[in-house]
Amino acid sequence: MTKKPPSLVIVGRPNVGKSTLFNRLTGTRRSIVTDEPGITRDRIYGKADWRGYSFEIVDTGGIVPDDKALIPTEILRQAHVAIDKAALLLLVVDSHAGITPLDEELARLLRSTGKPFFVAVNKVDSPQQESNAANFHRLGVPVFPVTAEHGTGVDDLLDAAIAEVYDGSALAEEDATPGDTNDEGGPVEIAIIGRPNVGKSTLLNRLVGEERSIVSPVPGTTMDTVDTEVTRDGRVYRFVDTAGIRRKGKTNLVAEKLSVVMARRGLERADVALLVVDSEQGVTQGDAQIASYAEESGRSVVIVMNKWDLAAEAARQASARDADTTKGRARRRPDEKHKFDEVDKSKLLFDYEKMVRGKLKFLSYAPIIFISAKTGERAQKIYPLIDQVAAARKRHISTPDLNRWLKEEVDLQRGSTPKARPVRIYYITQAKTSPPTFLLFTNQKQPLHFSFERFLENQLRGKFDFKGTPVRFVQRLRKREGRGRPEE
Repeated sequence: MTKKPPSLVIVGRPNVGKSTLFNRLTGTRRSIVTDEPGITRDRIYGKADWRGYSFEIVDTGGIVPDDKALIPTEILRQAHVAIDKAALLLLVVDSHAGITPLDEELARLLRSTGKPFFVAVNKVDSPQQESNAANFHRLGVPVFPVTAEHGTGVDDLLDAAIAEVYDGSALAEEDATPGDTNDEGGPVEIAIIGRPNVGKSTLLNRLVGEERSIVSPVPGTTMDTVDTEVTRDGRVYRFVDTAGIRRKGKTNLVAEKLSVVMARRGLERADVALLVVDSEQGVTQGDAQIASYAEESGRSVVIVMNKWDLAAEAARQASARDADTTKGRARRRPDEKHKFDEVDKSKLLFDYEKMVRGKLKFLSYAPIIFISAKTGERAQKIYPLIDQVAAARKRHISTPDLNRWLKEEVDLQRGSTPKARPVRIYYITQAKTSPPTFLLFTNQKQPLHFSFERFLENQLRGKFDFKGTPVRFVQRLRKREGRGRPEE
């Protein structure tokens, strides 16, 4: 496996333009940028290429070392994780504010690591601001005036970074991320989606094996989409931990609205969506709405019923109460306990799955797994499911096999349709994968009724393995009189 690019970690106090600089260096809009401080909380990863050299760019949350509140403390801990793996540290400061005590404290913190670091003086957009930038030389490290929003000075910064890290000896072509050599044709992209506070970040940390995302009981802790790559049995998985998606009427702050947009963007670039649902609460209208986003975008889906241990314990206690009521408290021995055995658990599991299927009927093809991300129970069983649905998503069935199946195994007259005209399908071929899409040539002058499409889809799934992935049909209609070509 080839070497990973050196890591350039961006640090600084809140609202100095770290995320804007990250977006400029990576040429993306991965990090959310607003005037509200404290938006970036987790580590955000990207890649920068400059003059044939590559860097891994890491954006961290605004650091306030003395703040003892939960979120700032977790941001500092996340930043320390990134700093420990950094080849070069970049302290971003605000030229308008000048040197603040917090800037000086952060400079001392970075100096104590023994790693090289630069100071990027941001928002230098006039000659007057350039003179303000000169004041930062007293920190005793190289200073680079930049305007992250417009890209001014970024080229000089990157040239200096190459000289510091590479020393002119290694070209970027020799470096690559682990996913570049993946035998499967690149990483499997997985978006972790769901309502706020259902355990998405806890699940990511469990799957990755480290505390990659900040976890707190405060809903909405994750604001950005957070990418993490995991190599397992020679295969690379890229997880995207998205912000909790709320209904439109529930989002008030600009940052919250942007985080929902970013979450949906993260979903749209994924192959597989892990839809995380709180088992204690069951499937809510919000869960169904998020599930519809995944289905409409054509993502493959695995339904992850999280906090299953808590739901099972609640059911056990309810069962014990029912047993006490039935038996009568007066006749119960003090040391007698109700046994919630495996039969009870199996029935509970069956009832829950029935409930999920009933509320998410349009995801009937999606596998369901019951886990506890907090304890790790069954969490590693998610990986085989991801492999199955990712493979089904890219499965291509040959045209002869499809038409042989259509002719020999499908009774088209069993498909219910309100139209009097019997449906005939002359020919079927698979037009594309991801998701599997099939082109139908029929005798119909109008699109097939949804009930007939559903019948055909069920027949197709019964023959070929399309577990977890949606199936699409494109119909070529019969030519109408006076028309020179088929309608679509």
